[in-house]
Parts: sequence; C-alpha cells; structure tokens
Amino acid sequence: MTRTVIASATREVVIGFDQPFCVIGERINPTGRKKLAAELEAGDFSTVEKDALEQVACGATVLDINSGAVFSNKMAEDPRYADNNFVEPPLMKELVERVQALVDVPLCIDSSVPGALENGLKAAKGRPLLNSVTGEEERLELVLPLVKKYDVPVVAISNDDTGISEDPDVRFAVAKKIVERAADHGIKPHDIVVDPLVMPIGAMGTAGLQVFALVRRLREELGVNTTCGASNISFGLPNRHGINNAFLPMAAAAGMTSAIMNPVQLATTRKKYDEHIAKLAEMGIIIPEGIDPAVLAPLLGVGHMTGTPSKEIEAIKAADFLLNNDPSGASWIRFNKPAGKQPEGAGGDREGRRRRRG
Repeated sequence: MTRTVIASATREVVIGFDQPFCVIGERINPTGRKKLAAELEAGDFSTVEKDALEQVACGATVLDINSGAVFSNKMAEDPRYADNNFVEPPLMKELVERVQALVDVPLCIDSSVPGALENGLKAAKGRPLLNSVTGEEERLELVLPLVKKYDVPVVAISNDDTGISEDPDVRFAVAKKIVERAADHGIKPHDIVVDPLVMPIGAMGTAGLQVFALVRRLREELGVNTTCGASNISFGLPNRHGINNAFLPMAAAAGMTSAIMNPVQLATTRKKYDEHIAKLAEMGIIIPEGIDPAVLAPLLGVGHMTGTPSKEIEAIKAADFLLNNDPSGASWIRFNKPAGKQPEGAGGDREGRRRRRG
C-alpha cells in the first residue's frame, strides 16, 4: 500500500489509499490576493497568521505555503524586487517560520523559484511536502536533486515542455516520465504525489470522467498518491461549491488521496451584519444591546462572524466515512455534533439499532 509520509515537528500525516483524505489548505498564497500581497510587502503577516489558524481549525491537515508575492511599490525603489528570485527566498523563510510558530501541522512548500523551495525546506521542521516538479526538463533538473537532498516527498504536475495536454493519455505519460526520472535519483514512487491536472468542466464536458480514469490508472499502474487543485473543476461556473462538493467524493472514490483546497467557509463581514441589523430596525425589530454578534449572526441567517468548515470539508468527511477510511464514522459524528456534546457509540450501537429495526 502506497503511503506518503509528511510531518511537522511533532505531528505525522500519511497520505494513502487506506487513509482519510488529506486536505491541504491553500489560502496562504498571495497570488491573486492583492490585499495579502500588499500586507506582505509592508511586513504585515496578520492575515497569514489568521489564515493558518483558521484553516487548521476548519479541517486542513497540511498547509500550503506559497511565496509568489509581487512587491509593486518596492520595485520603484529597487529594481531587484521585480525578480521573484530576489523576493521569494527570504519571504518563504519568514512565512514558514511564522506559520510554524502558530500551528503544528506539516507544510507544503510551494514556489516556482528554486531558491524559495530550498529556503522553505531549510526552515521547515519535520518532513514537508515540496510543491512542485513538472515534466519540463529544466524543472526536473532543478527540483529532483532538492527532493533527494532533503528526503522529502514532492507534488508532480503532469505537464511538460509541450504544455498542458487535453489528452489524458499524454498527462499519464508525463506522470510516468517524472516517476521514472525520480527513480534515477533514488526517489521512490511513494514519495511522489501526482497532480493529473483537473480541467474545468465548463470548458470540457469530459473533464470529470478524465480525471477519475487518470487517478485510477495512476494508482493501479504507477502506485502513486494523487492530488489536485480542487476548485479547478468548477472554474467559470455558477454555484461552484455544488460542483466541488460532488467532485471531491467522486475523486476520492476513484482513488484520489489529497487535494489543495480552501477548507474555510469565509466569514460574513461586520458591515453586512450591521446592514442586516439596520434593516430589522426599519421593520421595528430592535435587537437589544450587548448581544454578541458572533452568536446572533448565524441565528439571523447572516452567516458566521468567524470562518467555519466549508461544504467541501463536509463532503470529504462524508466520503471518508463511505469509503471506510473513517472507522465507525467517529470523525463524521464528531464533525456534526454540536459543540460540547459527546458522540454516542458509533459502529456497534448503530448496528444494534439497525438489527432492532429489522
């Protein structure tokens, strides 16, 4: 049985076919998040720290740390800031150290810059996951020696020098090439987690079927674990959570063992809460002062004032139960029990009730 072991200073996570689905939290990533990038440029790590704590609280078992920030203002002062090879290595070190000071979960070191990857590997405690290598010749020569040197597992993305193919057979061939080249460096298949590249279902109607078939082949023929950017499947569509919630359990049933995703249902804003209270007041409904908005907001249907587990997390936990990777459904029961209440007996008690009903 293929098992990819990653670890923090004191906690081990195993990615495997007989293990609970591994949720790799994606939010510590300034790409496309202008506010976060601006904070990092100013030396402000408050959002990073909030995201780290929130993602772990909501079910992430690994945190992806991406250093791909663009420091636009600093470029005017020093042209070196236009080069990610200058920006990312020190930023990655700082990100890893700050996150490790708050949460004790394994990390996924994520960058296209070799110097940032190595700085992250040096700073990370335990055995992080490296993200990523591709089938491109230059990338293979840069990343695989790092994987061997630091004895870490690596995400292998199924594109090469020709780009990303829409043909699943080509993407499988690229994954096989990476596994074979890794073997030349003494890297075992169990330390390679293949991303077969999920295409948007809105652009390609067979995208779901493709990835399910690919994951089965990767498991059966190469014996490797798999991952993906979970939200890619729903890109450009309405109700993306609905698509994601169906996709993740189906992918897990096909053999996918992890995903890079957002485990957090983002909180409502105080502005939205205040606007709702104002509308109630216009209707003559006065909310007494002193009531905690965090308690009242969900009761009023405004949402939660703090991040809560996303529907995707709910779908994954259900899939773990259905695939027998959650013994007796203990994790599912804990996840769905109101805070402060202890779960009743799971497997045996449930079986007894079923027999009595029969």
